[in-house]
Amino acid sequence: MINLNLSNLGDFLTNEELENMMNEAKSAQKKVYDKSGDGSDYLGWVDYPFSYDKEELSRVKKAATTIARSSDVLVVAGIGGSYLGAKAVISALTPYFEKPGLEIIFAGNTISSTYMSNLKDYLWDKDFSVNVISKSGTTTETAIAFRILFNMLKKKYMKEELLEHVFVTTDKEKGALKQIADEYEFETFVVPSDMGGRYSVLSAVGLLPIACAGIDIDKILKGAQAVYNDLKKDDNIAQKYAAVRNILYKKGYDIEILEAYEPSLVNFNEWWKQLFGESEGKELKGIFPASCIFSTDLHSMGQYIQEGRRNLFETVMEIKEPKCNIDIPFDKNNLDNLNYLSGKDLNYVNNTALEATIFAHKEGGVPEIKLEIDELDEFHIGYLVYFFEMSCAISGYILGINPFNQPGVEAYKSKMFEMLGKPKK
Repeated sequence: MINLNLSNLGDFLTNEELENMMNEAKSAQKKVYDKSGDGSDYLGWVDYPFSYDKEELSRVKKAATTIARSSDVLVVAGIGGSYLGAKAVISALTPYFEKPGLEIIFAGNTISSTYMSNLKDYLWDKDFSVNVISKSGTTTETAIAFRILFNMLKKKYMKEELLEHVFVTTDKEKGALKQIADEYEFETFVVPSDMGGRYSVLSAVGLLPIACAGIDIDKILKGAQAVYNDLKKDDNIAQKYAAVRNILYKKGYDIEILEAYEPSLVNFNEWWKQLFGESEGKELKGIFPASCIFSTDLHSMGQYIQEGRRNLFETVMEIKEPKCNIDIPFDKNNLDNLNYLSGKDLNYVNNTALEATIFAHKEGGVPEIKLEIDELDEFHIGYLVYFFEMSCAISGYILGINPFNQPGVEAYKSKMFEMLGKPKK
């Protein structure tokens, strides 16, 4: 399971402060469950680990089999919550090199002409499918990518063959993508209308690409179901995490760095940054979410964390049991002076680096939260995703904002459309 270790926070908060903030966290979680807070129309994710559409899940699995049979590559076209969750889970749970089976590529999350040109060239002589994900179907980055990719597919396959190469995840009833899907009779999956993209990874939005990667999505849902039940109890880890974040925020610690010592979690960190950044960054409030992969980033960001401004705190994800391990060999010449480590395994060294860094940063005045995760598998990823979603909702309500909208993201879009000359409706 997952344990929240607060043993390194004694110098930064008192028991009384934690007890008082925990009362606020309990009230905030109650708002989530009884839908009495702002944004209550977007709480479909809360019960989703149990209320998901069983028939749709079955079709997700069937579509994944079809895609794997018909294609060498799946291109997932989406941006923000439409792709970050799937990419996070796939990166965390698949091998670093020579990933087995279907190759999965992400597009529609950038307007880089070079990226799309290179992608076209790469796909040209390959059998590929597209899973386009957008509630409206008109999100600029995704719509451009899909137009280009769909044009390629129409040149490559007969109309009836397209049914095995295009899969649409969009609004259940309306929108540009829904119209295209209906016209071509493409298989469609639903972007739930009652949850924002950053909370949608456990729906078909995330589960179809994840299933295509050969990952057991039933086990992911079991992990989410387990934490759902755990978080129904008082004094749960989501309440504690949200409470501690807000205590530190009130003391001037307004930057949180999520850290992992496993490079496969770099995309999980990116999903987490959207979840908290888009949910809490409103009304001139909010903790700024940042991330690092250690020990790699200790050689670039370590100096600042150790001795820079004291306005940041760290949340460290510790994976107790690695997927693989390797012993450090003995070398009779010992020119690198590493024989003191010979016979020890690399995970032992990695965990020692983790503990040493926590100690050093704490001594340097950095508050340290630790999430202890038994292992990095489907169950624990499902558990971790739902834990962070609930923690974010609680934290947002404590902060006094609506954690389920994102009004600020429209500012750049409006100006960009004006500059591009987009016709007004």
